[in-house]
Amino acid sequence: MDIVLLLPGQGSQKVGMGRDLFEASAAARTAFETVDTAIGTAISALAFEGPDDELRRTHNAQPALLAHSAAAWAMLADVLTPHVRAAAGHSLGEFSAYHVAGALELPDAARIVRRRGQLMYETGTSRPGAMSAIVGTLTTPIETICAQASAEAGLVVPANYNSPEQVVISGETAGVERAMELAKAAGAKRCLPLPVSGAFHSPLMAPAAGGLDAALEAAALRDPRVPVFANVDGSAITRAAAARPLLVQQLTAPVHWTLVMRNLVAAFPTALYIELGTGSVLSGLARRIAPDVRTMTAGTLTDIEKLLELLHTETAHAH
Repeated sequence: MDIVLLLPGQGSQKVGMGRDLFEASAAARTAFETVDTAIGTAISALAFEGPDDELRRTHNAQPALLAHSAAAWAMLADVLTPHVRAAAGHSLGEFSAYHVAGALELPDAARIVRRRGQLMYETGTSRPGAMSAIVGTLTTPIETICAQASAEAGLVVPANYNSPEQVVISGETAGVERAMELAKAAGAKRCLPLPVSGAFHSPLMAPAAGGLDAALEAAALRDPRVPVFANVDGSAITRAAAARPLLVQQLTAPVHWTLVMRNLVAAFPTALYIELGTGSVLSGLARRIAPDVRTMTAGTLTDIEKLLELLHTETAHAH
């Protein structure tokens, strides 16, 4: 049985995330405590108890999401590892993907994502911007809309190609607002401003790149055990040397999630796609991009029990 791991990104966090895993499993508890120790903050307490507005802050949400994904992985690694063929994560989740693929030890991953979150937050404060989700099929390509809005109002670019019907745009507030007007005129069903602290995955994030590169340089990044499919270009990364520049570039480049999923499904059409950690955003996107794909979530104790039951049944049948 082939398995592909999907690791969620920012926006999936919610108060209470991972608490049932922490209470039920020593391995999960160790994962949360490892992240707390590495960053010198009780991020687990914030994940379990909130408050929500504190958890949502970029520099808190990122390590909290990593910790939850790592805790789920710690509970499942022994059973899943022989079956895992590839991994991919959305934005922040790409760092979690390198952790589960054995390229980053958890303390290193935690320090990197905490620093990444701080850098993104600081850059968003010094260079304010906005993001918005554009939902629906457009009669004008989103790239054309962004180019026109940039010329008329302020810099705006496509930031996340999440599915054929959903693109997130990012940039200067006036540019994003103008692009939303143009998108509505081009047939967008909805344009939803996102509650974020900066224009992520846009050129406005450029000041954060040097700091992230330094944080990656300080970590021991190894070659992953299985390919990690990169946000920047959808390629399968098997070497640490190729991973690092792409992880830095990801700050200012769009997340090509639709391409990542299409490349994964082309390579592993019959795999079970498991979303490790908080929520089910990526499972939903996977089904929109590739309707025949098999997905499961592994974020709660109930999810993990169902998954282990399925694996037991399928491996029993295989023998």
